[in-house]
Amino acid sequence: MARARPVAQVARDSLTAQIEVTTWVTKHVGGDGSGSKLFTEPFAPGETVRQVLRRFTARHPELDAALWSPDHTELGEHIEVIVNDAVLGVTHELDSPLKDGDRITLLGQFMGG
Repeated sequence: MARARPVAQVARDSLTAQIEVTTWVTKHVGGDGSGSKLFTEPFAPGETVRQVLRRFTARHPELDAALWSPDHTELGEHIEVIVNDAVLGVTHELDSPLKDGDRITLLGQFMGG
């Protein structure tokens, strides 16, 4: 009997999403806190924005702490998640399934006065 593949492992012919990390958020993925860094993230059919981001941030502990709420159930306050140029909550939710070629942008909010 075939064993189920763990969620963290994705087949070679899987779908991919682009994850763009921008502005000060890049410092959490090896950048200098400016510009953008682009990553290609494979995913299986039916996986959601949440599942792909959880797997991606698991490899970047500083980003994981910055993106998610302290109990890791929801997004924190300081990074906007944008899917295909629309802020999360407009056309996509955390539990919306992704399609091949979708782009997720992590945009740091600027605060102060």
